[in-house]
Amino acid sequence: MARLIHQEGFMKLRALAAIIILACTVLGVPSTYAQPPAKGPVVSTAAGRVAGVQLAHGDLAVFKGIPFAAPPVGKFRWRAPQPVHAWKGIRLADHFSDSCTQQTPNEFLPWTPVFMTHRPVSEDCLYLNVWTPRISASANLPVLVFIHGGAFTSGAGSISIYNGAHLAETGMVVVTLNYRVGVFGFFAYPQLTAESRHHSSGNYGLLDQMAALGWVRRNIRNFGGDPHQVTIWGQSAGAWSVEDLLLSPLPVGLFERAQADSGIGLANGFHSLSLRQAEANGENFATRIGVHSLADLRAVPAAALLADVRPGDRFLPNVDGWVLPAASNKLTAQGTGSHVPVITGNEANDWMLGSPRVHSVQQYRALAHRLYGSRAAQFLQLYPAANAEQAAAMETLSSEDRDRVSMYLWARLRAQSHGRAQPIYTYYFDRAIPWPQHPEYGAFHSGELPYFFRNLNRMHRPWQPADDAVARTVSAYLKNFVATGDPNGAGLPHWPAVQAESAVTMQLGQTMAPMPLASAARLTFWKKYFASPDAAHAPLF
Repeated sequence: MARLIHQEGFMKLRALAAIIILACTVLGVPSTYAQPPAKGPVVSTAAGRVAGVQLAHGDLAVFKGIPFAAPPVGKFRWRAPQPVHAWKGIRLADHFSDSCTQQTPNEFLPWTPVFMTHRPVSEDCLYLNVWTPRISASANLPVLVFIHGGAFTSGAGSISIYNGAHLAETGMVVVTLNYRVGVFGFFAYPQLTAESRHHSSGNYGLLDQMAALGWVRRNIRNFGGDPHQVTIWGQSAGAWSVEDLLLSPLPVGLFERAQADSGIGLANGFHSLSLRQAEANGENFATRIGVHSLADLRAVPAAALLADVRPGDRFLPNVDGWVLPAASNKLTAQGTGSHVPVITGNEANDWMLGSPRVHSVQQYRALAHRLYGSRAAQFLQLYPAANAEQAAAMETLSSEDRDRVSMYLWARLRAQSHGRAQPIYTYYFDRAIPWPQHPEYGAFHSGELPYFFRNLNRMHRPWQPADDAVARTVSAYLKNFVATGDPNGAGLPHWPAVQAESAVTMQLGQTMAPMPLASAARLTFWKKYFASPDAAHAPLF
């Protein structure tokens, strides 16, 4: 009986300790970490010391789950990220944090489990991860900060395919991060706008990314990185985030280069929301769930709030006048934001996200009229189809041409407004991950990431020597760009910067060489199309 009472008392003490730690986190009281002695490398940050994990790859180490902002919970839900609370002792950075609150399917084809988050989810999620090959304040290695995709509704820095170990081995410090997504990251609401001294609401996920970049600028030197040689790199929603970071006045000076995979072009509806439209979406959501005050909205449990989100709800970045002063194409033309070298590119089959597949000539022609309006007849002359097989082939060819031209026109516009001193490089990635069970997906959206990250071994596929060659080449381009702002280097096929007089892009795949955007007649069509009102109906890809 005495032993039972002792155990019961011990459990109560443990529960009380957990409550105290939670209260300290929420209330901002500095935490004390009374942990076993750290076995891994220890690095000092502005908020306290962290202990990472030494990996089997030489001097490579990883630090997981480092906080870059205070937990955005309670009264901090739907506020700009707050400063990290300092701690005493050594904080173990040996495991990934929770992912930001979201739905977590195991797979969503073509995205298999290695592309999905499998961590628990929580609002307390503003953490980042650092892989470094050399822990020394004098190492001055270039730094790569990766921003995950997921349509602004999902994703995490801990996803398997984003593991930074192999890239870090090439001689850089790699950082991945979480940011608030969905209703927690992009909920705009009139009462939120009213309480903001910037008269802004809804862009909290972008502010999280900026806070992470601020953490990198202040702390990365002790991990071996050069805080003045930072490259941001994002894919899909991460690529749209990169464009926002390029155009926003707020993060100017926090990075020196940028790469965006599958996301930047003249056809980009993700930046079409005004603040008022975003607020209206927020009002409709609040009305639907029967909550009408900001205090009550902040009191709704995260799981319940997530359960109320429907597929048609749009929680996306908006033009709030502070984070984003104007629409993206307007800001690009004005030459605002960060003047830095840029790489941007597309996957060959990105277009499958933006257009329905056609299975007949009738469907193909109907799609042409919907997308190209007054130019549909000319489009059908340039991309003719007499049967279902030709219709499917022409849909693919026209969509690939459209994506390449849209990307090129954006790059040319930026080059004109930001000056040739900051070059822009574009690519078209067409190497399909070997997948005998699903050849229909081809070079699908996100399919370049295992190659750029040098993480082919994280997928069980019948890899060929050509895949290893592609991974070595594209990761070398990435390393050179992170180090110098130019992807070119010894032993690599030459990658030309965008020039107004040369309508080409770099083909990345089994062939590594410049390629034309489209035939001359088709190129002329797309240029006129994107300069016309009809382009308002263009899909994202």
